[in-house]
Amino acid sequence: MKIKVKTTIDEEETFELMVFGRYYQKDQASFLQYEEAHEEGTVRTIVKVAQDEALILRGGAVKMRLPFQLHKKMRGSYEMPFGTFETLTMAKRIEHSEGLIDILYDFTMQGSPAGTYHLEISFQEDKK
Repeated sequence: MKIKVKTTIDEEETFELMVFGRYYQKDQASFLQYEEAHEEGTVRTIVKVAQDEALILRGGAVKMRLPFQLHKKMRGSYEMPFGTFETLTMAKRIEHSEGLIDILYDFTMQGSPAGTYHLEISFQEDKK
């Protein structure tokens, strides 16, 4: 799978990442798995999407757990070498269609609003 991860913060800052990974479905959920290389080391990411909820798990050099549930505040965590931060997400939109995962959410870290994040993950079979 060819995966493009695009994150837009407050409609101003945009980060894009192109990686290869895998997509599969289990029970009523869809999963996307990929790895990215950082200066600190490799980060493994799993994105799980179901009806009105999603979960982003990251392990390795960065440890993060971001749960999402439509119109509900959800607690998560972001672990860094110097400590663990508590996060809050408030999903305004969770959409999943063929080849696209779209999550729009308000993000709070350690009690401070960090902005509105728009996460668009598009993926397609890598035709070789």
